[in-house]
Amino acid sequence: MVRNLAGLVGSVTRRSREEPDDTPDRDSCLVCEADLTTSEVYSHYRVCPRCRFHYSMSARERITSLADPESFEEINRSIVSLDPLSFSSRESYTRRLFRDQRRTGLTEAVVTGTCTISGSPVMLIVLDFGFMGGTMGCVVGEKVALALERAVKRSLPAVAIVTSGGARIQEGVLSLMQMAKTTIAANKMNEAGLPYVTVLANPATGQAFGSFANLADIIMAEPGAIVGFSPFGVLKRVSNEPLSTESHTAESRLDHGLLDVVVDRRELRTVLGVLLDLLGPRYRLERADDRRPGKPTDLSRTPAWESVQLSRNDARPTSGNFMKMMFSNFVELHGDRSYADDSSIICGIAQLAGLTVMAIGQERGHDEISTRITQNGRTRPEGFRKAQRGLRLAAKFNMPIVTFIDTPGPDLSQEAEQRGLGNAIASTMALMARVDVPSVSVIIGEAGSGGALALGVADRTLMLENATYSAVSPEEAAEIIFQDVDRADEAAESMKLTAYDCRDLGIIDTVVPEPPGGAHLDPEEAARQLRRMIVSELVNLQSTATKKMLKDRYKKYRNIGEYSSYFSAALTREVNALQNLVSSGARWITRRSAPTDSPPKPEKPD
Repeated sequence: MVRNLAGLVGSVTRRSREEPDDTPDRDSCLVCEADLTTSEVYSHYRVCPRCRFHYSMSARERITSLADPESFEEINRSIVSLDPLSFSSRESYTRRLFRDQRRTGLTEAVVTGTCTISGSPVMLIVLDFGFMGGTMGCVVGEKVALALERAVKRSLPAVAIVTSGGARIQEGVLSLMQMAKTTIAANKMNEAGLPYVTVLANPATGQAFGSFANLADIIMAEPGAIVGFSPFGVLKRVSNEPLSTESHTAESRLDHGLLDVVVDRRELRTVLGVLLDLLGPRYRLERADDRRPGKPTDLSRTPAWESVQLSRNDARPTSGNFMKMMFSNFVELHGDRSYADDSSIICGIAQLAGLTVMAIGQERGHDEISTRITQNGRTRPEGFRKAQRGLRLAAKFNMPIVTFIDTPGPDLSQEAEQRGLGNAIASTMALMARVDVPSVSVIIGEAGSGGALALGVADRTLMLENATYSAVSPEEAAEIIFQDVDRADEAAESMKLTAYDCRDLGIIDTVVPEPPGGAHLDPEEAARQLRRMIVSELVNLQSTATKKMLKDRYKKYRNIGEYSSYFSAALTREVNALQNLVSSGARWITRRSAPTDSPPKPEKPD
């Protein structure tokens, strides 16, 4: 990786301010000394072809690299800064503005306008670090707010490229107030249900970062970008301990759940195009005829303990496997925007049969390394909060939800408890219950405890033929009931945890057939069968009015469970006792009348 990244960034940005061209051509890379004179990658993207270091780009260069040719139309170019405070310094604020305007060809540190990206119309907001460090003064705040407001009026998605060094000191507290101005404008985008994406470039700090940049639906960053509210230099001055240069990078922020994805600049236009397409016009599924997928018969019911073993098979397809086989244009989202990114939850926007859906799955992994990273699917509080982000995005953009359930239960560590495990499970379940878009949950493996149910409160619940669903594991049940974990097979039979048992109890709606021997023997066929079932359920749900859908969902879970009055319960006990007595008598009569190999003994005379 880049050595002394913070110092290198400072060197690059200082040069960009001093030289006439914001991004001057270089003969060699400042990091690896690679030859840049003949590199098309550097010429077009300002990226070193060897070490991939991302150099600064001007706003105009960024627009050229992202917008479709000749599609960009700038707005509000004539708005310029004044000197509202008559700021006193060695160089007057007005002179400094005029100098940067002449050097960069910009009127201010932000360029706004409409364009198309991969054919999708969008409002584009691009900050330029070369103009007074991309600081957010009154004009920057005004142009950002105007752009977002126009996006709402024209029903356009917005993309903001943020490179900013903090506050415009020369405008004092007026500069600070731009955080509030841009925040309320960003709220308008959310209220209108319009997509809003930000890309954090190098560096992205200060007031822009702490306001409109962090209010986007999806937050991306470029590799190695310095990201955070406090500039790295400020943190070094106030910290009592030495800071690693990597602690303030985009990669570090991704690990801590504060970003969705880190995207190389060369791939940024493609990723934005896919996202805008996924979040664009809504489509509905319609059934071509009245035929529905067939359902498996009960003739080949697998014994409970065998289902438990099949559901835990290391080769069984995981959520990630099913998503790859079933969905197209999958864009994964990361992090809970609060603490961390939990690898046991996969969350992303994808297309299923041409329909944009929100896919959320619990991932267990296959081998020792992957299961260690995902904790064998035991979800942490951060994973549940990441799932909640996906649910809210689905509601905002009216996307159906598909969840994949495969977990032995939630993370039961003390650390998880301290970070709010119970609240995370409860609030995820509550959000699943009230979200006003169609939802389908699929139990693909082992579904254990509240960790599974948190993502299972859906309009339709499907279950693979050899999956299991239980409050505790059979081993735990055997330990509690028999004080003998080796009797787990007996406990499994009594727990009614198989797919057919759950269907008979009204806990799930449909059993999805698996290939003979289990899904792990033919994952592609298992995915094909599951895809057909999910699409069929979504067709039915999309033809149901939202109010009725929510009412049906409430009734479905409100009525689960067998219960009765005290009198009825007493009567049931009497009936059961009588039935047992009759059954016992019938067995006695059967034994008495059964033929034997030896002839009957003659009766003794009285």
